Order: sequence, then C-alpha cells, then structure tokens
Amino acid sequence: MARPRELLFRAALPTVLWLAVLTLFALFAEHTFRLLNGDSPLEDLGELLDSTPTAGFRADLPATLLFGLLWILGLLLISLLVSRRAPLPAGLLRFHTAVRPAAFATAVLLVGYVVLGLVIGLVVAGTQGHATRTLAVLLLGLPNLAWLGLTLGFGGAWQGRVEGPFGLPVPQLLDRVLRGPDLSTLDVSTLARQDGRAWWLVVVAALALLGTGVLTAARSPAGVRPWQHALHLGVALALATLAVCLLGRIEAQFGLSLLGIGDDSGLGGKVELTAVLWRTTGLGLLWGAVAGFLGAFLARPLHHPGPVDEPAPAHQDR
Repeated sequence: MARPRELLFRAALPTVLWLAVLTLFALFAEHTFRLLNGDSPLEDLGELLDSTPTAGFRADLPATLLFGLLWILGLLLISLLVSRRAPLPAGLLRFHTAVRPAAFATAVLLVGYVVLGLVIGLVVAGTQGHATRTLAVLLLGLPNLAWLGLTLGFGGAWQGRVEGPFGLPVPQLLDRVLRGPDLSTLDVSTLARQDGRAWWLVVVAALALLGTGVLTAARSPAGVRPWQHALHLGVALALATLAVCLLGRIEAQFGLSLLGIGDDSGLGGKVELTAVLWRTTGLGLLWGAVAGFLGAFLARPLHHPGPVDEPAPAHQDR
C-alpha cells in the first residue's frame, strides 16, 4: 500500500525515462531512400527524367512526445488496474478488487490477439511467398490489424477508402474491399464476399471472448455474482473497444511532386479508415456482458481465490 505522493513518484520516473528515450530516437529518426522501380507510374517517370525517385521521412518531435506521453500514461493506468500487487492507496483497494479481474482478462485478450496475428503473419511469410511485403505489414501495423480483426469478429464495422495508384502495406483483402472513390463499409460480410475464410474471424472472436469471461470469473473473488461478472467485463471490453477505435483511426493523404509541380498527374492518393463507433463499441459492451455471464458458470469447477482480504494495518510500536 502506498500513499498518493509515493504513487505519483513511482509513475513519474518511468514516464521521464520513456520521454527521454523517445526524444533520442526522434532526433535520429530521419532517412531518405530510393524507391524501387516496378510496375508503377514511377518507372515511367524515372525513365523520362533519367533519375530514380526518392522518398524520405523525419520525426515530428512535439507530436512524438505528446502521443508518447499519452501512451505511457495509458500503460501505467492499465498496469495499476491489472496488477494484484499494485501499491494503491487504501481508499482505492475496494474498487481495485472489483475492477482488476476484468481489466486483466481484457488485457490478456488484446495481447493474445497480437501474438496470434504475429504467428499467422510469420506463417504466411514463410509459406505463401511475398515475405518482404508480409513482414512490412507486421512491422507497420500488427497491433492495429490484430485488434481490427477482433472488432470485426464480434460484429463491429469500419468505414474507409483507398485511392491512388500505389499499393499499401496492408493485407490485399483489405485493399480490395476499401479501394474506390467512395467510402466502403468494412465488416465480416464485406470481407467474406472477397474471401469466405473471413467468417473464421467470428469463430476466433467468440472463443477468445468466452475464454476471457472464464478468466475473469476464475480470478474474481468467490462471492461475485454472474450479473456482476457480466457488468464488469462488459464495461471493460467496451472501454477497450473504444480505445482501439480511437487509436486505430487512419487518415492520410499523399502525393508526388516533380520540379515544383504538384500531383496533378493523378499520382496522389488518400487513405481513410474510421470505426463506426456506436456499433462497434455497443457490440463490445454486449459481447463482454454475455461472455462475462457465461464465463461465471463455466468457471465454477475451477479453483477460485476466494474473498480478497483487506491488508492488515501496520503494527505500531508501543
């Protein structure tokens, strides 16, 4: 158990170190590289101008530090919610006992989806060819794509579009669904029109959420009722889904400029991907509640830790 001042000090130290590391990386995050010619308009432009197009990037230090700060604060909050031994003030221990099992199980769900996405990506890279492209997808957007699969699996929806002549480092199935001048709806049904294996997202999500409900109940005190499990996990999954929807939003516009001339040649493009917030978050709440309720019954044969005892007060010298 810790006092609020001590808790703030423990949080401040890793935050300062994290921001210092981000600053160091951002200062050196600058590079220019050649674009490889291929079956694209860049090849014709390169031959016409007798040169090879180049592209570069550099880090935006203020934005990097701002989002880095939000990220580390979010991680510290999650750590306090899921840890059994978090040094919380005495007034928060009661709420921590109720919140921790659902928060822990939801964090395991999100991490498990990332691990599953990594395994699938490595298998595809090793067996289906195009290993470089597949590894680029993993490095660029593994957590986003994995959590996108989770939200689509329990019925969520996203809207987006992909314009322009350039391919994107995303799975080709997503590119085919989103490519076009108008907004397209991305959900399991639209994916299944392109590839019937998309329905496996529903099966995986159902099993994963049911396991999350069982884990929540197994780590909860024995006296928690099924409706309380449903409430706790429903709220936890809804909040996690809301965070995924907000953090996974993409909006980018790009173009090619030659000799001061803009992208009038049609080489520009746009990428958009935004969650249908009410539908995706609402279904996260519903699925979490159902999984928590069913998990309470399935977890009954498992060993329960029993009621959580309040920490004994420190002995005082007389």
